[in-house]
Amino acid sequence: MTILDELAALRREDASVLEKTAPLATLEAIIADLPPPPDFKRAFSGDGIHVIAELKKASPSKGLIREDFRPLTLALELERNGAAAISCLCEPHRFLGHEEYLRSVARQVAIPVLYKDFVTTRYQVARARVCGAAAVLLIAAALENGELATLAAAAREYGFSALVETHTHEEIATAIDAGADVIGVNCRDLKTFRTDPAITADLIKTIPSSCIRIAESGIRTHADIVQLRAAGADGFLIGETLMRQPAPGAMLRELTASY
Repeated sequence: MTILDELAALRREDASVLEKTAPLATLEAIIADLPPPPDFKRAFSGDGIHVIAELKKASPSKGLIREDFRPLTLALELERNGAAAISCLCEPHRFLGHEEYLRSVARQVAIPVLYKDFVTTRYQVARARVCGAAAVLLIAAALENGELATLAAAAREYGFSALVETHTHEEIATAIDAGADVIGVNCRDLKTFRTDPAITADLIKTIPSSCIRIAESGIRTHADIVQLRAAGADGFLIGETLMRQPAPGAMLRELTASY
């Protein structure tokens, strides 16, 4: 079993426990009364470099990344310093995340918030919307044939966006067939957690320009962003590079400086 398989299975088990006390029908009733979230796709329009700043305390490959992890304080700092959106890790077992982190952030920031987890069921998509997310991450490698299209359709039904994460040509084709209009390329193979930054530039240029194209992981410098933008990236998801800094906002300004 790969790390991706393990985490997806754990989160399905977690969701099945939560569903006993908060069933899907209850969540959908809540969603029906929710106001629209901030527009995730609009966050990548206009001039400038558009960064999804990720709140990540730990990871399976790197262990603890930020000991002084105060998600709301970090989110507000990153928003003040130009983040286009916030990504919040909600996976508790290996990333030490929590849905409550996202809830508190989504209530306080004006920019869109991405629910980042190992989502494989409609119930999890609904929870993401109820938590206040403007978008939910769907990992193509974690989903069987047809599941990606079904969950992307559920996100549209619930009135928010889906960022579909890919790592291969085949996954990009699957994302396009599923109707995805925001497609990310992760240079980290989630089955092994090995990172190859060259993958992103090679793959992102194959995504149609009608889609919003997000470069994910392995972005450490302003030069990395310039290279990926030239390859066609509309946005950049950056986590560890920011979370390891004493002042993540200052690092974000450095990464997004004009060129």
